[in-house]
Amino acid sequence: MDLRKVDAVRRPLRKTSPSWRRRIAAVGVGGAVLPLTACSGEVSRGWLPEGVTENSHHVIDFWVDTWYWTLAVGVLVWGLMLWCILRYRRRKSDTGFPAQMQYNVPMEILYTVVPIFMVAVLFGKTVGLENKLLDTKPKPDVTINVVGKQWSWDFNYVDAKTYDTGVMGDMKAGKPGAEAGLPTLYLPVNKRVEFVLTTRDVIHTFWVPQFLQKLDMIPSKVNKFAVDTTQEGTFKGKCAELCGAYHSQMLFNVKVVSQAEYDKHMDDLRKQGRSGFLSNSLNRSSVAPQDQQYLPEGVGASDIVKEGK
Repeated sequence: MDLRKVDAVRRPLRKTSPSWRRRIAAVGVGGAVLPLTACSGEVSRGWLPEGVTENSHHVIDFWVDTWYWTLAVGVLVWGLMLWCILRYRRRKSDTGFPAQMQYNVPMEILYTVVPIFMVAVLFGKTVGLENKLLDTKPKPDVTINVVGKQWSWDFNYVDAKTYDTGVMGDMKAGKPGAEAGLPTLYLPVNKRVEFVLTTRDVIHTFWVPQFLQKLDMIPSKVNKFAVDTTQEGTFKGKCAELCGAYHSQMLFNVKVVSQAEYDKHMDDLRKQGRSGFLSNSLNRSSVAPQDQQYLPEGVGASDIVKEGK
């Protein structure tokens, strides 16, 4: 048989069977019900933790919007695939090969330009959000030097000229109340808090999941970011960078409290003899000269600086 003379006349799509109609209806109903499920809090956040800072809401909006656009593209592609499968499926009466097409320039340009445009927009939005999350130009109400160490945390409360130091929590026993022994970072509510991040030894990552934001702590380097606290409560924090044998136990608590309670805690630290700062000279690697300008005054001194000295 000469395949070049094959009859390639397209036949109209046959009527769908009742079973096919039921399947298509089910897909339609599912697509209509899906947006309604977004009414629940967890789903509306895209299964992210509930944010407790001003920036966290920007992260949630970006995350959810990205999934909506991704779902729209997916539905379009799946729909075109299904339509092609049904519209151009082979019938029992068909013989030979269907009509062959080498290329379609407009379609190929569309397939190239549209994805490039989508990636460019996503990249631009990502950079914009990242710049917003790392913006430290506004003056903070509170500055805290957070120091990571194997396998715990130190906190220098710069404005209050106090510090708190932590030891690794023993969570292996699994006994109730074990979290109470973890180091606790206090923050005032409805204030802009700037975190100046340094490390005593290896790379760590300061992460409070409900901040929906984290940042690495790199030896010899100073990293910074700021949050605006919006909700009181106790939240969990952890290191998000594999930093050694007891990485999983490098945990801490965060208490966002009223200004009065925050001030009381600062007074309690002073009564415990924790006035001044824990110096970053205790780090294995000294802070690089070009980064020393980012350390608050006092926390880079050669020894523990006592209040008034």
